[in-house]
Amino acid sequence: MEPTAARGSLAGLLGIWGVTRAALLLCVLKVVVFPGPDVTSDVSVIYRGWYDVLVTGTFPQDDVTWQYPPAAALAVLSPAVLPFLEYATAFFVLALVADAAALGLLLRGARGTGRSRRGAWLWVAAVPLLGPTVYARYDVMVTAVAVAALLAAGRHPRLAGALMAFGALLKVWPALLLLGVRRRVAWVSAAVTGVAVAGLFAVLMPGAFAFLGFQRDRGTEVESLGSLVFHVARHHGWDGEVLLNYGSVEFLGPYVSWVSTGALFLTGAALAWLVLWRLLATRFAPHTAADAAFTAVLLFTVTSRVISPQYMVWLVGTAAVCLCFRESRMGRPAALVLAACPATMLEFPVWFGHVVASDALGITLLTIRNGLLVAASLLAARALWRATVPARREIPSAAGPSWAERTTVPS
Repeated sequence: MEPTAARGSLAGLLGIWGVTRAALLLCVLKVVVFPGPDVTSDVSVIYRGWYDVLVTGTFPQDDVTWQYPPAAALAVLSPAVLPFLEYATAFFVLALVADAAALGLLLRGARGTGRSRRGAWLWVAAVPLLGPTVYARYDVMVTAVAVAALLAAGRHPRLAGALMAFGALLKVWPALLLLGVRRRVAWVSAAVTGVAVAGLFAVLMPGAFAFLGFQRDRGTEVESLGSLVFHVARHHGWDGEVLLNYGSVEFLGPYVSWVSTGALFLTGAALAWLVLWRLLATRFAPHTAADAAFTAVLLFTVTSRVISPQYMVWLVGTAAVCLCFRESRMGRPAALVLAACPATMLEFPVWFGHVVASDALGITLLTIRNGLLVAASLLAARALWRATVPARREIPSAAGPSWAERTTVPS
């Protein structure tokens, strides 16, 4: 009965994946009109414009909206492998392929003792709850690479390190996956891969690192945690404005630089905490690398000046890897991320106009979504610390037993 039940469960999972992904594909192909602003314009207009520049052998160095590391060019150029399709259509098909690849990896990662299909179920359920934005950005491709890297960390550290470095050159954040990896060979592999790939782009394509200056100058985006200050302040006389700036909708005006600086400070504090954790952690289990990666990505997402809807795909992917391990402590944070997915879809694209207007509905949606992410971050950090860092009473004294412990009292 158990094998039959397992086959039935797998068939159900694959069936739900097929139905929900067909719905997403119909939305991005505009067979079904999804409410809110058109999420596909990034692909059909911006990505396509970058494609036309990249095929000439240079990066779009004069375009401030290009804020991605050099390997992102591969994602933008990828529709060339399907020349019989129009650019946007080819991109959406490849996003679907990346989604399927991530699911396949999670199902493979569920095999064996102490493993579970919970991660695959989370991926199948969460992605459609984010709406068609998932297929209209290249983040699902990056996430598939990150999932492969985390699942390879235990048995294939060299491959894991190479994939983490390649992922970081696609969109920076996969560099965080290295935090929970103990084996030196993975770090060496990551360093060699990163230097080799980055060097290749620097030599072959001018402007490979122009994105660093553009990313530095970003402000406070209207969906970020810090933006809630200005959403509320607009109702109390703040005279700033909301404009499209550096490729995203941001607040501009008095005190915005203060909040942006505060976000950078919080990101620095998160990094300091993660470094401290890494120095003190001594109990590492097979799932620790995934738990640490999920925690790190949560902390950096929440403290960022920008929380775009596609960032949720990163969290879903890393959370799904955690849930492949039955012993992972990330069940509750993963559930909160899942709950934040429909809230994210409602704030963008469905009711994005309310967010931009800073009305009651927009502020409520952002408060719910960002509140869930903050709660998930704190719970994940607490669970990671408790599972890996010994309590003070468990740490043996460097000087050995005390004088009283060494003294034998005669009977």
